[in-house]
Amino acid sequence: MAQKSKFIIQPFKHNVQMDEEYANRTWQTLHEAIREIHRQNASGLSFEELYRNAYNMVLHKFGDKLYNGLSDTITRHLQAVAGQVADSNDELFLPELKDKWDKHKLSSIMIRDILMYMDRTYVAAQKKTPVYERGLQIFRDEVCRNARIKDRLLHMLLDLVQRERTGEMIERGLLKTITSMLVELGRDVYARDFESPFLSASATFYQAESQEYIAQNSAADYIKKAEQRLQEEADRVAHYLDAATEAKIREVAERELIGRHMRTIAEMEHSGVVAMIEDNKLDDLKRAYELFKRVTQPTSGLTVIREIMAAHVRARGTELVSDEERNRDPVAYVTGLLALRDKYEAVIKEAFSDDKQFKNALNKAFEHFVNLNSHSPEFISLFVDEQLRKGMKTTSEEEVEGTLDKVVMLFRYLHEKDVFEKYYKQHLAKRLLGQRSVSDDAERQMITKLKTECGYQYTSKLEGMFTDMKISADTQEVFLDNLRKDNGGSSKVDGIELSVHVLTTGFWPTQLGTKCILPPQIVRCCETFKAHYLRQYSGRRLQWQANMGSADLKATFGSRRYEINVSTYLMCILLQFNDCDSKSYADIAQATEIPSPELKRALQSLACAKFKILNKEPKGRDVDDGDVFEYNGDFSAKHLRFKVGTVTASKENDVEKQETRAKVDEDRKPQIDAALVRVMKSRKEMEHNSLIAEVTSQLQSRFMPHPNVIKKRIESLIEREFLERDKDNWRRYKYLA
Repeated sequence: MAQKSKFIIQPFKHNVQMDEEYANRTWQTLHEAIREIHRQNASGLSFEELYRNAYNMVLHKFGDKLYNGLSDTITRHLQAVAGQVADSNDELFLPELKDKWDKHKLSSIMIRDILMYMDRTYVAAQKKTPVYERGLQIFRDEVCRNARIKDRLLHMLLDLVQRERTGEMIERGLLKTITSMLVELGRDVYARDFESPFLSASATFYQAESQEYIAQNSAADYIKKAEQRLQEEADRVAHYLDAATEAKIREVAERELIGRHMRTIAEMEHSGVVAMIEDNKLDDLKRAYELFKRVTQPTSGLTVIREIMAAHVRARGTELVSDEERNRDPVAYVTGLLALRDKYEAVIKEAFSDDKQFKNALNKAFEHFVNLNSHSPEFISLFVDEQLRKGMKTTSEEEVEGTLDKVVMLFRYLHEKDVFEKYYKQHLAKRLLGQRSVSDDAERQMITKLKTECGYQYTSKLEGMFTDMKISADTQEVFLDNLRKDNGGSSKVDGIELSVHVLTTGFWPTQLGTKCILPPQIVRCCETFKAHYLRQYSGRRLQWQANMGSADLKATFGSRRYEINVSTYLMCILLQFNDCDSKSYADIAQATEIPSPELKRALQSLACAKFKILNKEPKGRDVDDGDVFEYNGDFSAKHLRFKVGTVTASKENDVEKQETRAKVDEDRKPQIDAALVRVMKSRKEMEHNSLIAEVTSQLQSRFMPHPNVIKKRIESLIEREFLERDKDNWRRYKYLA
């Protein structure tokens, strides 16, 4: 069998070698083609043939010749282009440059396609610049950085921007092409050849313009202009500058328009921040806030506004708390504070975006001036007293809540919260005992808010007062039931109906040692109740507080009978005139033993106020020790039933203030002692200054103890052997277990 021969197709062996002369001819063909492409005359070229020629040159190791020849050809062409651009007049300069750039890009794409094989092999292997990018480099060096073009181009670009800033219309599309060209030639080209000079020129422009505008305009108008300019720059970037320029030009404009003039603008007389606040120009303030917020270096813009606002609030507040006329009326004083805070709170909310730092600045300012007036704790308590007695009669629950929240905000500013507690306890006692509170719910609401601020311990006594009132009502009911059983259905003792509130010592602002000689018939009533009460609660001691009671008297003047509601002190005085028509001040004082200040106020109420039940000799509004009082037989009143209120100072006099201060100081001693022992028990040893700081920190929610007072309490604890001094360091203390 004949063996079959196997047919094998051999690969084509390319043994053709390209010599130097053939390479020159091939390059010449490519050179002419590139020139035709530059002349925009490529329609007659065979791109396939040109690609093959370039392929063969690279394949036969003539890549250097092809790459270098290409660079030389493009360079010579662009040198001619640069001459044409440079020779064009100002009107045609930029359009000519734009036209040459567009043509160059199109040519470079065609050339890149022809030399694609060289890009993939030779360029990659030799780490050369790719064909298209090489064309951009040459355009950059020969055209854009040409000695006759570079400065002229920059000048014309900056001039167009300047003309637009002054209100002229320019061809933004042309500018967009030129700036995009610079970006495409390299970000360093755009940054160095245009952006940096542009930012410098912008700084100079805005520096001059800002000086001119500040001299000619109000703060509000200047801010509007600055806002407009910043928006214009943002639009400029969006339309014909590189996006990366936005942050830079914004920083320049903000620095020159706002940053350098923040103080000048904000403090401008008659139109700055203070004037805007005073005139309630919230839109202008909001605009200022938004602009100043942009500036953070070297000084924060918001810090400037915040400092000016805080200083203004502090000045206004100091003026208010120092106003003598307002100091005469506690309600007007607190109303002024609340109105002031409402105003600035509204400004912060609407103009300053409810900024927390602005709120903190407002709170610090209020805390400063509220504590400048030592009457603030008393006045705030009196304001609450006024509101809870009659100010909230026609208000809704929401309005009551709002008012109490505002008062608690003022309370929060007080350094001496324990002084407020003293006054609040006194005023609450009068409301509860006199049944003058408009709403128990409002009373409890206020106490709940105080508890939230200062804790249970702060309000425990106030809550105890409410508990006493409830227990007293139950005790009174039992007492009356027993009287009815013993007296055949009558709840009166010798014709007098007695109502008693039993108050727990410590909860109420009672006055130990207060004396008053009660009329005999009242004494009998008191003894009857005392006997009843001690049968129920043996071991307790009752002390009558005449200064806190009231009485209903029946009196006859002429032919008319009246029913008069008076305090216990007034009752004791009036009953003295059942036996005689005239008594001297000394006689009344001896018969009643009412303390002198209270006696004088009581007599003023009866002889110098609205209802002149007694006549005083000599006439006058003040009561002196030598005055004589007579029964006024001619007295008449419009109503048969009326109340004679005791003339009281709306605020404490100096003597009463000293007494209250003494009580407060005395109450503070055990609190300071407790804090000292608490700290030392946990630390065991402490330096003097550290101990003072720690104790102050613990007590500041109730009051700000003076370092000297703390020092005295430390000495007291050392004497009582709770603490001892370190033998080697006398400023160091040790806790004794």
